[in-house]
Amino acid sequence: MRQQVLATREEILGLTEQKELRIGVVGCGNISAIYMKNASLFRRLRMVACADLRPEAATLRAKEFGLREMPIEAIFDAPDIDLILNLSVPAAHHEVSMRAIRSGKHVFTEKPLCASAAEARALLDAARAAGLVVGAAPDTFLGASGRRARQLIDSGALGQVVTGTAFMLGRGMEHWHPNPAFYYQPGAGPVLDMGPYYLTMLTYLLGPVRAVTAVTSFGAKTRTITAPGPLQHSTFEAGTPTTALSLLEFRSGAILSFGASWDVFRHSSAPIELHGTGGSLRLPDPDNFGDVVALSEQGADWVAHASEGTPFGTTNYPVEAPDRANYRALGLAEMAEAMEMGRPPRASGALAFHVLEVLESILHSGETRSRVEITSCPDQPALLDEAAAEGLLQ
Repeated sequence: MRQQVLATREEILGLTEQKELRIGVVGCGNISAIYMKNASLFRRLRMVACADLRPEAATLRAKEFGLREMPIEAIFDAPDIDLILNLSVPAAHHEVSMRAIRSGKHVFTEKPLCASAAEARALLDAARAAGLVVGAAPDTFLGASGRRARQLIDSGALGQVVTGTAFMLGRGMEHWHPNPAFYYQPGAGPVLDMGPYYLTMLTYLLGPVRAVTAVTSFGAKTRTITAPGPLQHSTFEAGTPTTALSLLEFRSGAILSFGASWDVFRHSSAPIELHGTGGSLRLPDPDNFGDVVALSEQGADWVAHASEGTPFGTTNYPVEAPDRANYRALGLAEMAEAMEMGRPPRASGALAFHVLEVLESILHSGETRSRVEITSCPDQPALLDEAAAEGLLQ
């Protein structure tokens, strides 16, 4: 039975009559800078204040972006803030977002929505009861490559999508992060840390998942930190599987393999490939907003569709030496427009809940060696076409 996780259209209508969404940021770590920088690109967004458990981090961002620094205790009650942008650590997502809801503020949170589907359900129920809107990262699916892939699928270039693969494969975090142990504990790992990018993109392209079957393992339970720093050459124990292979059954009828592993040194697997009755499609890393989408129709040579020069496809990051498109805050801007128009956002809490349930079910299936039915069934997000994408910009 379909579970209700969104406010109805009538409940969303009139949530805000303001043309500008006033934002308070909780969490001033590394990722906050790109949100704060990108906010100026979009209509309807105005960063007002920031807070962090580490006052020095809030002070730095406040000075850098001209924001009001606030104690965490005060930011939730600020009358000139409409929405809390939750950039805290994943373990705190539920606590911070729930506090915002209880303070009468909308929420947009970094992924995952919460550390567990149970927490996420409670959050969305509280938001709906309060008539508030929850949005969540990742919003990369709204970028240029995701839009182009969706346009090709919707146009019938692939026919009916039958099967495909999605792979997130790498060495893990210990070769570059000086203190990576938290990435390997329950609530993280390759499935929950990186899986949201892949499952969100797949749901945008194909609709919701019906069921999953998976096998999980520890490639190396004891990990050695090789990144420079005080912990270099020390070891730690992984507390969540480091490799997972799963079969995803979509309600559309498509069946895909999804693999996530931090036990791979090198590979040649495409991030996402989809195969249909009329052709095949290759997608770039769904952690990025742009790059090349390639289409092969009826077995013909691959035809590249580049995203450079299109909305949210132009290389812009890192600032000092750009090599990719990074437009984080796009989902927040689309949410602001959705609230103004009285409709659910595309990067919605319902979508994020579904993705979290699927990823959590992959881990559960791997533990129990069973097929797990997915209970949530959100609407497939509508295509963000080129005109609508352009319309979000200043």
